[in-house]
Amino acid sequence: MKILVLNCGSSSIKYQLFDMIADEKVLAKGLLERIGQTIGVVNHTSIGKDKIKYDTPIIDHTAGIEIIIKLLLDKEVGVIDSLSEIKAAGHRVAHGGEHFKNSVLINNDTINEINNCIQLAPLHNPANLKGILAVEKLIPGLPQVAVFDTSFHQSMPDYAYIYGIPYEYYENLKIRRYGFHGTSHKFVAEKSAKLIGKNIEDIKIISCHLGNGASITAIDRGISIDNSMGFTPVEGLIMGTRSGDLDVGALLYIMDKENLDTKQANDLVNKKSGVCGISGISPDMRDLENAANEGNSRAKLALDVYAYRVKKYIGSYIAAMNGLDLLIFTGGIGENSMYMREKITSNMEYFGIKIDQEINNNTKGKDAIISTNDSNVYTVVATTNEELVIARDTMRIISA
Repeated sequence: MKILVLNCGSSSIKYQLFDMIADEKVLAKGLLERIGQTIGVVNHTSIGKDKIKYDTPIIDHTAGIEIIIKLLLDKEVGVIDSLSEIKAAGHRVAHGGEHFKNSVLINNDTINEINNCIQLAPLHNPANLKGILAVEKLIPGLPQVAVFDTSFHQSMPDYAYIYGIPYEYYENLKIRRYGFHGTSHKFVAEKSAKLIGKNIEDIKIISCHLGNGASITAIDRGISIDNSMGFTPVEGLIMGTRSGDLDVGALLYIMDKENLDTKQANDLVNKKSGVCGISGISPDMRDLENAANEGNSRAKLALDVYAYRVKKYIGSYIAAMNGLDLLIFTGGIGENSMYMREKITSNMEYFGIKIDQEINNNTKGKDAIISTNDSNVYTVVATTNEELVIARDTMRIISA
């Protein structure tokens, strides 16, 4: 069974075509960037064939998915002979609100509910919906499944997701903490439990998804009980360009002094803050590490603030679960930055967290146990694969 997985951003589309019967093999994958700009970029790789990259106008998501279909069918780089070989499409959808507690088959009602959630995720859900509608137009009748970033966290107790504001805002406007990166946290938790030879239902896990967007999840015996992101993905950790936790009073003060409207304030906390805002250099951790090594004090400060915030959340989630058995690092930074993993886990021996520096320094972009033999807590680097989670849920739902 071949399943096409699409992860549509505002100006990009990540995709993979899986053969789920053949050991979940990836037949092709790629990334389309700069959609809607003057010139777009196409990156495509088919199994056993050279990677191709070229520039071309991509006016919208429908045009982007048309390009993907042509590449999959192409006589030189294609991997299928007919669109009929694709049995379903699975989509990453950022926000499912309280309505979607699990992945679902897409129909008109589903589309309407995803549309209703746009007000909760105005930066993400519109792009996700564009991908769904584009497939509906280009491959009529193809079953589609929506997999939500928020659904894994619907198990959070009310005392973890309610804000300290008048309760009617939750009742009337659904203002609460939702949590994000659910597909990634779920995937690496299950994978890492197997890696250390434990049943996920017997252990306490903290999963750190550290990338340009970043979040931490407390997983108690396989159940998400808290996530650092909130009503939107801005809350929690400091990220590439997002502020993370911020005193609302400080934001109101800035809006007043700088005469900012709500759109400008939204851009401030989403696009101009985080380590990029602190350093004044870049949202990319690699750039900051290089700059810090060259003596740039603001780059070093950004790294220090980033690591400190992660460390605080780990400590708070240990308290929430009354212990910890497994600490996971995943995402672009978590999987690849030896420096940041070491900085975050330093001076945490009190919690039983000790990492082997030699193993840590030789672990980049691969699964590995990096804790010492005498550590009371397993520390693991786990490569995430949100697309595979989406493909598995899609297969399960359409098979049912």
